[in-house]
Amino acid sequence: QVQLVESGGGLVQAGGSLRLSCAASGRTFSRYAMGWFRQAPGKEREFVAAIRWSGGSTYYADSVKGRFTISRDNAKNTVYLQMNSLKPEDTAVYYCAAGSLGIQTLSRMYHYWGQGTQVTVSS
Repeated sequence: QVQLVESGGGLVQAGGSLRLSCAASGRTFSRYAMGWFRQAPGKEREFVAAIRWSGGSTYYADSVKGRFTISRDNAKNTVYLQMNSLKPEDTAVYYCAAGSLGIQTLSRMYHYWGQGTQVTVSS
């Protein structure tokens, strides 16, 4: 069992940066691939980024490639999402998720989810 708690969201101007954190409970955190998803009002949840259990492989949605960086610290049971050059279209609730099937872009392939943190980018 893994419990996930996101933090670090907030209001930022376009072009600014935020770093999201996702703290996990449970001693098996290091066995899971981790993903970040987001959901804007009236839209479906979409994949943002994912990282392998070891941190050696990452994958990004085209919309955030070159602007966002996912990383993890297994000693701290935490995964991060550094978001730079933010745009108004990045506004959404951001969720972290844990899965045992490696890097996946489909939300249904993840087993555990956090409650989400709101990111709002003003123009």
